[in-house]
Amino acid sequence: MKWLTLLFVAIAVCSASVIKDPNEGYKEGDRYFYFPGDGDGILHLVDTHEPVDEDFIRDYVRNSDNNGYWLFTRANPTTADILLLGDVNSVISSNLMFDKNIVFLAHGWNGRGGNTMNILLTRAFLEDNDVNVIVLDWSRLANRNYVTAKNGVPAVGRGLGQFISWLVSLGASYDKMHLVGFSLGGHLVGSAGRETGSLVRRITALDPAGPLWGRDRDRIVETDGQYVEVMHTNTAMYGFSDPCGDADFYPNGGSSMPGCILNSCSHSLAYDYMASSIRHNHLLANECDSLRDATRNRCNGELNPMGNSDLLKTRSGIFRVNTERRYPF
Repeated sequence: MKWLTLLFVAIAVCSASVIKDPNEGYKEGDRYFYFPGDGDGILHLVDTHEPVDEDFIRDYVRNSDNNGYWLFTRANPTTADILLLGDVNSVISSNLMFDKNIVFLAHGWNGRGGNTMNILLTRAFLEDNDVNVIVLDWSRLANRNYVTAKNGVPAVGRGLGQFISWLVSLGASYDKMHLVGFSLGGHLVGSAGRETGSLVRRITALDPAGPLWGRDRDRIVETDGQYVEVMHTNTAMYGFSDPCGDADFYPNGGSSMPGCILNSCSHSLAYDYMASSIRHNHLLANECDSLRDATRNRCNGELNPMGNSDLLKTRSGIFRVNTERRYPF
């Protein structure tokens, strides 16, 4: 029996080494892969056979207060007003302005409401215009193992969608709403839009996560909102590679971004590009005849701005813009 035990150990070690190289991208069916934490950018080894904590997911989504909704406006740009689903007084006593646009931000795996992505985008949106920014903090679930967090995304997204519809019942408008999500948050905002009946005006998914989403019906799709755009910045490693929105942008071909040595940098540059585009609206992308042309830099079609804060965007298709190495890109 001892030889049998040693054999099992050897198989486990060999299996674990299949994708221990952090520079090797995820392929559908891989058991092991690396994925960067949203809060720290550190690569974490993910085992897809790790148990999904379904009990935690159920307990988390059962209590709507587990999702934090942090409101920032020009009246309170750095200290959040806390909004609670079903608590009208939390809205009345806040700085929420129903006549202004409402931007929702959703972080990804290992993220939190106060991470870099949320700080950058909140600041950019408020500097650009007098809007409401509501940061979704789902960190208690997002900081579980990747597979558990990924499996919880649809339910958290539905909860966000219900919160949005509740605000509409109080006087907000779907036509004034813009949902922005990064990585796992990119799929989360898709689920949120779907929950509202796809009524939200605009959804922007920033390099939505790729691993385990290829065959998942809960991934972001073009029908999740009135207008859905996707920015692909790391298709070779951490981001979703195929077109999945009304407009799909592949800056620099969508795989490796200028100025980045690590692939995790290319992944997170999606929200840096977004923040810069909100301030400057300068990342003009050429339409491409195909995804192949986008990756090979063979796009010469009509220009369409990538990112920005315009709620009235309508252009669909595949687009490429070549950026600079440093801000504002």
